[in-house]
Amino acid sequence: MQNPYCKNSSLATSLMALVVGAILGASAGYFGGVVDNVISRIMDVFMCVPPILLSLAVVAALGTNLRNLIIAITVSCIPGNVRLIRSVVLTTAEQDYVEAAKSYGTSNARIIFRYVLPNAMGPIIVNTTMSISDMMLSAAGLSFIGMGIQPPSPEWGALLSNAQTYLFSAPYMLLFPGMFILLSSLAFNLVGDGLTDALDPKLKD
Repeated sequence: MQNPYCKNSSLATSLMALVVGAILGASAGYFGGVVDNVISRIMDVFMCVPPILLSLAVVAALGTNLRNLIIAITVSCIPGNVRLIRSVVLTTAEQDYVEAAKSYGTSNARIIFRYVLPNAMGPIIVNTTMSISDMMLSAAGLSFIGMGIQPPSPEWGALLSNAQTYLFSAPYMLLFPGMFILLSSLAFNLVGDGLTDALDPKLKD
């Protein structure tokens, strides 16, 4: 039983949230000052709203389809990425090789994308991988309450919602979508744990 909608939407959401989060987080951590304050305060406002409620608000405003579902979940995931990337960049930007690049007159954009972000990718990759399971659950949850991908598209959350009618006569209709959601989320979490161990320099000593 394959669910291209859930997988593709989660991967697309993760990539979009990573790209936007990297640009905003790296800018906040590298430039600091007013840039950091403006970006951080905007992200704080978004983080005051629970992600699922923020996603619901975006879907309600834009409509229920795959594109809007991806946009909604992306918006709810960006603040967390920005905060993580900002914290990593704050440390990386103080390294000697960054100061050396500045002394040679290298542009800020080149320093960020050529030197800062590549050397901060370990925690970013781990966080992105593990967040895919959260995005899958969010997509399934929105579809379950009718605010995500609509039938007859084979989305796990929508299948769970439709299967409620057959809870007693055909319980397997609830079992399989729920099981696949669980196994997929667990798989991405295990990948994230593996990457944490592989990319943590302290565990290599």
